[in-house]
Amino acid sequence: MKVLVIGSGGREHALVWKISQSKRVTKVFAAPGNPGMADLAEIVNIKSTDLIDLAEFAKEKGIHLTVVGPEEPLNLGIVDEFNRQNLRIFGPSQKASKIESSKSFAKEFMKKNNIPTAAFVTFSSPTPAREYLSGTRFPKVIKADGLAGGKGVYVCQNSTEADKAIQEIMVEQKFGKSGDEVIIEDFLVGKELSFMVISDGRRILPLVTSMDYKKAQENDRGKNTGGMGAISPAPQINKNLYNIIMKTIIEPTISGLRYDGREFKGVLYAGLMITAEGPKVLEYNCRFGDPETQPVLMRLKSDLVDILEAVTEEYLIDIHPEWDENVAACVVLVSKGYPGKYESGKKIDGLQRAKSQGVDIFHAGTYTDGKSIYSNGGRVLNVCASGETLKSTMKKIYDAISLITFDNVNFRKDIGWSKK
Repeated sequence: MKVLVIGSGGREHALVWKISQSKRVTKVFAAPGNPGMADLAEIVNIKSTDLIDLAEFAKEKGIHLTVVGPEEPLNLGIVDEFNRQNLRIFGPSQKASKIESSKSFAKEFMKKNNIPTAAFVTFSSPTPAREYLSGTRFPKVIKADGLAGGKGVYVCQNSTEADKAIQEIMVEQKFGKSGDEVIIEDFLVGKELSFMVISDGRRILPLVTSMDYKKAQENDRGKNTGGMGAISPAPQINKNLYNIIMKTIIEPTISGLRYDGREFKGVLYAGLMITAEGPKVLEYNCRFGDPETQPVLMRLKSDLVDILEAVTEEYLIDIHPEWDENVAACVVLVSKGYPGKYESGKKIDGLQRAKSQGVDIFHAGTYTDGKSIYSNGGRVLNVCASGETLKSTMKKIYDAISLITFDNVNFRKDIGWSKK
């Protein structure tokens, strides 16, 4: 069978890597892809937001299954377009994707379905938001309502920081129309956990747990990012907590969406805070997390294509994947300045030497001139490995990273060591 993977980041490279291992797959295409995928897939010069062109390509090439990586095409309705043209595609509909594309919708949905989350208020103009903040207690979390690439969240310790957040989100429109509304919510204290499941709309298949590192600097300091690294399994999970998450969060989310006419088929990602009162939802994503997916897929022993196809055909009940007991981890190499301003076009050296250390390197933001690889984004490379212990795995990753060079490279040096 032929498979098309949509997207160009580290998550999509990991998906291509895993899908290409399937004995059922004869050809993988990646649109728009990146240079790191070129050995595994045919790169297709179509943007992930060009829905009609992607559907036409899938028809022309006889694609059996399309897998959507990033959130933007899902929010634009790529699944609906493919379904209209009788093309098999893995991912939720535009209506179901609203669980990620609108944080105000997600918060109201959780409130209606008694899903634990932080107390919140929503504002559609800056003046009342500022008036509310002038009389509230800090810290507070301020979020742009729409998609912001993981960067539209501000943890504010005082009124000055809060006023700056409102200014950037709503007045300066730093995230475009995603900042037309803001959600102001209570700051939750605890440990973060990434919990991903796959659903065919009714049945739920949990993936192994993971934990990501969102802050730009060591010891969880600095600005929020799209993710600086991840480990799997999450160290704070146990059977009792797992059961509570499934019963109080995951199951009511899937059933609530179905009840609302938003049947969810795809990956549901719940970003959780494990508080003293129990797990609470920080955010939902409607697709594989990035960079959590990278270590999770490294632990999957079964054929990923079988799982994805079971969702599109609604027979997930028959799927029982096997998982490696080893731990896996990912460290993200970024351009200096990320998640703020950064420079691209820096030549990258040492990739082959690093790979010889027993790691997998997934490209997140690179381009090639046909001879060399260059940085082309904030998050540039994902260096990943698995092993019997977290300590040995992290040593392998950081030893490999020491062999990779490009101007202004930056990365957290405490992934796997800091347990949050």
